[in-house]
Amino acid sequence: MSPADHQPPVPVLDLAPELAEVGPALEEAFRRVLASGHFILGPEVEAFEREVAAFLGARHAVGVNSGTDALILALEALGVGPGDEVVTSPFSFFATAEAVSFLGATPIFVDIDPETFALRPDLAAGAITSRTRALLPVHLFGQAADMDALLDLGRRTGIPVVEDVAQAFGGRWRGRRLGTLGRISAFSFFPTKNLGGLGDGGLVATDDDAAADAVRMLRAHGSRRKYQNERIGMNSRLDALQAAFLRAKLPHLDAWNAARREVAARYRALLAGTPGLRLPAERDGAEHVYHQFTVRVTDGRRDAVQAALAAQGIGTMVYYPRALHELPVYAGAGLRLAEAERARAEVLSLPIWPRLGAAVQERVAAALRQALGR
Repeated sequence: MSPADHQPPVPVLDLAPELAEVGPALEEAFRRVLASGHFILGPEVEAFEREVAAFLGARHAVGVNSGTDALILALEALGVGPGDEVVTSPFSFFATAEAVSFLGATPIFVDIDPETFALRPDLAAGAITSRTRALLPVHLFGQAADMDALLDLGRRTGIPVVEDVAQAFGGRWRGRRLGTLGRISAFSFFPTKNLGGLGDGGLVATDDDAAADAVRMLRAHGSRRKYQNERIGMNSRLDALQAAFLRAKLPHLDAWNAARREVAARYRALLAGTPGLRLPAERDGAEHVYHQFTVRVTDGRRDAVQAALAAQGIGTMVYYPRALHELPVYAGAGLRLAEAERARAEVLSLPIWPRLGAAVQERVAAALRQALGR
């Protein structure tokens, strides 16, 4: 009988403590929306947009249907379209590149910083051509990209920076919230995110009045007023119910992110100095919000380590098993990006959520060290 037979399984993410903490507020939000009769956009969405704009320190926040739509609409609001190029990371969820391709533009992948998994500004600079219309860094796993260098590059070239903040809501760069540094930004409220809905949802944030107006129009079939369509848009309106749920959760987010950092610090203490293991980097000037606690298994045995943890009842995830340039839809370009390819072979995300207990973390760390033979 294995040790796992005597202990409950450890999931990668347990939302139950968070939902229990805000359960009464979620129930009240549901009743409020049900009584209102407004189920798409309307007063609840407008209130959420005001509150989240104040939280971020952004002039505009526009609720949309998903994080993917947020990326598409943010890029389209800046005029990205057929024949254009967008310089971005090859190590992210597919939606980052998909949004570019959806608009008829081409994602130009450049390699990543092996410490932070973020787009390298120096390589981004070398990839700019006369067709480049945006720089699209990703704040992956809750960690900020090098925004000083990227914003400087944007200023020197006149190319706008679009932040993909799907995994880093609430994080900061030199005291400013991520998503308020570039020209425009995209957020996801997928249920597993640090600020997650009870369904899909997304947000575009910007200080650019014209871009915000374009996103509001594009999300509603290209119209500012019903039946007065000015351009081709889409149906990407945030549900009132999701906005109400997110309003209930938003006041707790900073505390939850602080708790995630405490969990991360405990992992660091438990796993410090483990041979064959690289712990997540913390960039100077950045406030990491640990959407994931992603380690690197550097001895070539990542899959075996993951299997050994699974045998102990410990859930882990590989984000991402293929870099974007290796996926069938993009592989025809024949790119070789060494750091992204090395990362996808080594990364392993451990269980993390704000109320993850010390005893469970000790069990995860012990099982990981055992799997590594340490």
